[in-house]
Amino acid sequence: MGTLRINETELGTIKTKNMIYVSFFTALIAIGAFIRVPVPYCPFTLQLTCTTLAGMLLGAKLGALACGLYVILGLAGLPIFTQGGGPSYVLQPTFGYLIGFIIGAFLTGWVVHKGELTMQRLLAGCFLGLIVVYAVGVAYYWVISRFWLGKSMSAWRLFLYCFFLPVPGDIALCFVSSALGKRLIPIMKRREAMA
Repeated sequence: MGTLRINETELGTIKTKNMIYVSFFTALIAIGAFIRVPVPYCPFTLQLTCTTLAGMLLGAKLGALACGLYVILGLAGLPIFTQGGGPSYVLQPTFGYLIGFIIGAFLTGWVVHKGELTMQRLLAGCFLGLIVVYAVGVAYYWVISRFWLGKSMSAWRLFLYCFFLPVPGDIALCFVSSALGKRLIPIMKRREAMA
């Protein structure tokens, strides 16, 4: 009976710790939305860095959970998206990037934690997440602009404003995220082992 109590306590501690980590990264993602470089149509923010780090440091499921919680809170009405919040935000052309963050964080975490912690693995996880975020984001932007807003946008303009202008900064931030992950993941693993 005593062993059962210890296990339940340990399980509760792990769950509490995970909730704290998820909440922390949800807050970081919200803050990242307001650190931005004004680019027409799709503003460049630090959100991708925060969502990538969530996947890297927390793993696939918890990283995606942090991103999903951020999206849920924004859709519930908290003004934490780059242009506000509320359920009608799903009709914003840039909402697809938010969906991409959830999938991207999951895939980044999955790749990073699948094997040995090398810089190549970290970069592969980051770039896979980046590709997914942009693929979902650009496709969603085109669909909402074309069919909901009734604005026809040429493929060149879509590529220029929603990919070409913001992606170089995100590529650079993938290298920064990988370097941070290389240092922080072992620290987090040591703390988990000590707990």
